[in-house]
Amino acid sequence: MRADLRLALLLTRGSDRREWWRVMLTAVGAALATGFGLAAVAVASVRGQVSSSYFHGLLNQPGQRAGVVVALLLLWVPVLGFLGQCARIGAVHRDRRLAGLRLAGATPMQVRRIAALESGLACLLGSGVAAVLCALLMLGMLQQPLPLQTWGGFALVTLAVPLLAVLVSVVALRRVVASPLGWVRRVRQGHSRVATLTLVVPTVLVGLAALLIVMRTTGPGATSFPLLVFSAVALTGAGSVAVAGITARATGRRLAARTENPAVLIAAERLRADPWATARTNAAVLLVAVVGVGFVGVRQMFLDSVHHPREGLPYSPEDVAFYTTGVNLAGAAVLMALLISLGGLAVGTAESLATRRRGLAAQAAAGVPQKVLGQALLLETALPLAPAMLLAGFGGTAVYVAYGKAVHAATIPVLMPLLVPVAVYAACLLAAATSLPLLRRSVHPAELRFA
Repeated sequence: MRADLRLALLLTRGSDRREWWRVMLTAVGAALATGFGLAAVAVASVRGQVSSSYFHGLLNQPGQRAGVVVALLLLWVPVLGFLGQCARIGAVHRDRRLAGLRLAGATPMQVRRIAALESGLACLLGSGVAAVLCALLMLGMLQQPLPLQTWGGFALVTLAVPLLAVLVSVVALRRVVASPLGWVRRVRQGHSRVATLTLVVPTVLVGLAALLIVMRTTGPGATSFPLLVFSAVALTGAGSVAVAGITARATGRRLAARTENPAVLIAAERLRADPWATARTNAAVLLVAVVGVGFVGVRQMFLDSVHHPREGLPYSPEDVAFYTTGVNLAGAAVLMALLISLGGLAVGTAESLATRRRGLAAQAAAGVPQKVLGQALLLETALPLAPAMLLAGFGGTAVYVAYGKAVHAATIPVLMPLLVPVAVYAACLLAAATSLPLLRRSVHPAELRFA
């Protein structure tokens, strides 16, 4: 193990520019996960009822703090998806490097262990930096020292994040072939099982931890509706991923046989060759879209009941500020999850271009305009994402309509929640468009030297 760790460190230090991008992005993702985890530990360490002016008293009651902890833990889901996308950067280059290790006498298990340790070192760097910054921030803000168990929780989160990131990286690189001859062949599965499990497994694990926190604070009887909502979101998200893969294959076959547009034809052939690539890349975005639609509908009904109560006296300005701050912080968490997911989408699109740069250079050399290749890149994201986003909108709508029926809301909103899938869809296209500058470099004739 010591020799493998030393070799992983040497390979990381000797990485080229593309590999250093992977290291930095992985460290950023680990730092985000560590920051969310440390914030959850800090909030959970507060005992009993307190009196604080932070966020209009949102952290004063144990039940309210449990909700904050749950929101922070659920942010791990898009972060883990982002780390999975970062692990795929330079996968083809990694295939060749691991093939060299096989020629030097390394076993397949040892090669996989070295690749996992490379990701672990990057994650440990980001986690350590985030832990130090958060510890200094806590020491500067608090008037009294933290208890020993809180510091133990900080250490546990700092070590757990790299371990989780290593597991996600191993799953993301499960198809990296360590052939002694350096010949890479990827066999695509004809179903969505792996792509769906990639989304469902981390979501279920994080969701179960969040539900245990709620049950410990409120009791089992108060968790039936949150459990129903969580199940609906997870199932709808998994279904959206499956729909993205299935429709990508069907759309690719149909368009490849009927279209005459060059950009559509190139995108159709790409979708038909690897229909689940887009599903894997968009998994976290689709899950956030389900949550976003449901949240916007619930937020509108909740604030309407706060500002215009149907029974009893109107709420005081302090109570209105308290409820408004809580729901706005929840919206900020959803927005943060969306931004992280869009970052993963941009990274995945850039990695797809880097992997196919020789083929793109050959197409450009054959006379295909760069504009056509750029349009094909955007169509690869737009075509399979549209029906999946439609299903995500239906799932989120079912969540907030069920909430409205449960609380007997006076009016159930329609327009604002249904605008969320449209906005997320447009944001996904903009995230994919960020890779267009990389396309100019990928189609350079110099790439043909390595074909």
